[in-house]
This record gives sequence, C-alpha cells and structure tokens, in this order.
Amino acid sequence: MTGAQRREQLLDVGRTLFADKGFEGASVEEIAARAQVSKPVVYEHFGGKEGLYAVVVDREVRALLDAITGALAVPGHPRQMLERATMALLTYVETSTDGFRILVRDSPVAQATGTFASLIGDIATQVEHLLEEQFSRRGLETGTAPMYAQMLVGMVALTGQWWLGSRTPAKAQVAAHLVNLAWNGLCGLEPDPRLTSRP
Repeated sequence: MTGAQRREQLLDVGRTLFADKGFEGASVEEIAARAQVSKPVVYEHFGGKEGLYAVVVDREVRALLDAITGALAVPGHPRQMLERATMALLTYVETSTDGFRILVRDSPVAQATGTFASLIGDIATQVEHLLEEQFSRRGLETGTAPMYAQMLVGMVALTGQWWLGSRTPAKAQVAAHLVNLAWNGLCGLEPDPRLTSRP
C-alpha cells in the first residue's frame, strides 16, 4: 500500500470510529488495530488522533458546504433555491451518515472553524445575501436578513439532525414540509406541501 493509500485507509477507519464512538470514545490503538497497522503509522500520518480527526472534520465540512453552495449557485426562483438547498442537506445526511454524525457532535479540537455551528454560520452567510435581495425587492428591512438566514439554516440543519435518527418520512416529504414552513410561515401553511421541482 502506498503512503497515500494508507492515509486514505486511516481516514476511512477514523471516520467510521469517530461516527460510532465520538472523538473521546475512539482511540489510536483501535484505529491502528482496525487498519491493521501499528500506532506509530497513525502518528506518522496525522501526528495523533487530533490530527486525524481534524482532517476528517475538514473533509466533511467541505463536502456539505460544497453541496449546499452548489444548490444555491443555480439561479432560479427563491423557493426553488430553498428546495434545492434543503434537498442537498438531506441528501448529505442520507449518503454521508457517518460524516453528518461527526459534524453534529461537539468538536473537541479547540478551533473556531470546522464545528457544526461554524458550518451553519458559513451557510447562513451565503443565504443572507439571497435574503437581502428578496427583502429589498419586497420593501422589507434588509438589516434583518442575517437573523432570518440563521433561523432558516438552523431550522433545516436541526431537522436534518432529527431525520438522521428516524429516516421517516421520506427525504422529499421532509424537504417539502421544511420548505412549506420556511416559505409560507405558520399562518400560511399549505395542507399538503409538495416540492415544486422534482427531487
């Protein structure tokens, strides 16, 4: 196995263990044993458990941020952009379950980036610009856009965290209800919400 292949193997093993046991529950000994290497190999590649964890978290943050950024980058009606971003987050939860489990845990590494809260903040900043534009068009106070962006992104993220454990109802149905609440508000809820675009 090449050094690059070994590094990827250790990242895969670490990702699985961090998702199952959390940072504190996973040990270098167990990572090495599952990878069938000695502990010094883990230290050689990552400097220890903290280094391995930081790379795993960084990759997951990038994957989720790229998915949501990509969904928001496609022009369209604001409701469709909201639908695409919601589906992107739920698809990430569905296809990268271990990664999402890692992200929603508190990061033990003392850093301002790489935590779920900072990731949500990064996404909210992108959404904020979209909301400012819509608020301006409708004559609403644009200064409240950052607050609404936090509300909107937080609502979707926390629902994704809940859905991680239940997986019911179906992803498109969860997305439709999220968009229903976000788009129509409580007083304008549609009785049977559907996504306007195909998932």
